[in-house]
Amino acid sequence: MKRLAKIAAAAVIALGAGTITASAACNGDTSTETVLGAGSGALVGGLASHSIVGAAVGGVAGGLIGNSIGHSNNRADCRRAARYYSRRHHERDAYYIDRDGQRHYY
Repeated sequence: MKRLAKIAAAAVIALGAGTITASAACNGDTSTETVLGAGSGALVGGLASHSIVGAAVGGVAGGLIGNSIGHSNNRADCRRAARYYSRRHHERDAYYIDRDGQRHYY
């Protein structure tokens, strides 16, 4: 029972730390998610198997999962930024003013 409590506590800490650094940025950088995934995977894998091999396998698996989550989050952030940019600039450029000063909408 003690071992299960340690694994559960480690998983809660690792998952909690992963949500702290989440920020919306369309910069193509997924290193934070990869490192957090690898660290939490190594921690859980090491505690679950009580071996270095388990920690290594957990770290690699966690890194791959964290990297894919980072790419997914970055894609969503870029789409959100593009949607915001197109709305703001579309409102500005959706009309022209003719020589009489009249506004004409497209």
